[in-house]
Amino acid sequence: MSSEKHNQSTIQEHKKPFFTPSDSSTAGVITWGFWWRKMMNYVGFNLFLLVNIALIFIYTYNQHVPQGTFYLGFFPTESHSISLTGFTFLHGLSSLKYIVHGPTFGAKIFDLGVDLARFWPMYIAILIWEIIDLLSFFGDMRRVRRALQPLNTLALKADQLVNSDVLSTEATTNDILVKSEKIRSLEQAIEEANINAPKIQTGDQDLASIEIALNKLLQRMQEAKLQQMRFVNDASHELRTPIAVIRGYTDMLDRWGKTDEAVLDESIAALKSESEHMHDLVEQLLFLARGDAGRNTLTKTKLNLARITSEVCEESEMIDPDHQYVLKFDQSTQTDDCYQVLADTAMIKQSIRIIVQNAARYSAAQTTISFNVAYDEKTVQVSIEDEGMGMSETAAAHIFERFWRADNARIESNEGSGLGLSIAKWIVDNHDGSIEVLSREGVGTRFTIVLPREMS
Repeated sequence: MSSEKHNQSTIQEHKKPFFTPSDSSTAGVITWGFWWRKMMNYVGFNLFLLVNIALIFIYTYNQHVPQGTFYLGFFPTESHSISLTGFTFLHGLSSLKYIVHGPTFGAKIFDLGVDLARFWPMYIAILIWEIIDLLSFFGDMRRVRRALQPLNTLALKADQLVNSDVLSTEATTNDILVKSEKIRSLEQAIEEANINAPKIQTGDQDLASIEIALNKLLQRMQEAKLQQMRFVNDASHELRTPIAVIRGYTDMLDRWGKTDEAVLDESIAALKSESEHMHDLVEQLLFLARGDAGRNTLTKTKLNLARITSEVCEESEMIDPDHQYVLKFDQSTQTDDCYQVLADTAMIKQSIRIIVQNAARYSAAQTTISFNVAYDEKTVQVSIEDEGMGMSETAAAHIFERFWRADNARIESNEGSGLGLSIAKWIVDNHDGSIEVLSREGVGTRFTIVLPREMS
């Protein structure tokens, strides 16, 4: 009698699901962990940057006091001292003063807070980038949840399998124990696995196919994590150069720009140029971030792709007199319904402009950039061909990756951020189209945008 009760209690225990609804929070836990560490890293970076800028200014101030006041540029001698004063939350950072005390010159006061406040464009640019990157949390959570969906389905199937076996009149207690042991073994292997070491191994041949599926899932999650890390590193690298230029010219303004008009004019021009570059970079990052989050809206209408191409050609001729722009198709195509597509006019124009700008950037002056259109039963194609430097087959395979630029392109021009073609590809992909590339080094490159044809 007691043995029968024990068997019944065992059956009741195994009627409980091994995967509970709380497991669905795994995506949130993973994403929040990444987000929190990223935010802490940004806070540390911002403090480190502010301290370094302040030290640079302090070192500069120390050069304006009598010789012998400091040794190694920072440390006052025995008869001298330094202090920071004046900072209040009411008056803000600009009230901070740096004071050097000495027996021969009394006290020299420097407006450290005012000089630090001059860097506000850089602070804002960095803050905007960090906020954009942190807002990607929502898109990351959706991607992780989608990635974990097969695992959730597997859990439900396993739960149904255990419950159906328990409820079956033909199932025995030994069968239930064997199945539960397999599930527990799989649970333990899943708990031990993590995104940094994506490997699940139970040693049970019956679970081999499940192990393979789960390991592939974890590998994709690891690749997504590495891709995000590369994106952040590349974006930081792109922002580093304009920040360094701004800092350098600010130092030069502090030393000589107050009295030298030539230095002042040069510094202002450089600061304007770098701030425009940072503005363009942030705008491109915003576009891609909105695209990843699904917040870029497309307003699709019927349009003639030949007419749009002709308009881009005319615009390019007006703004770039250094190259020859040629249409290789008849003007009658602009009213032919065979070249009609369903698309967002502004977005498609932007994708064509990006390719044309790339062609002009890496082509010698007075060379030709030509446009052509064609159609078949299902698609309409627009081609942009240049006579520029071209690229290797290996390089062509990477050109749509964010921040990627070919080595010969970096040597030829410092312009561009490596995001333009990524934006063009996003636009075309979201129109159910594709971009084809044919390039030969020293000969030129042809980009072909292929879009679904809209039958009238």
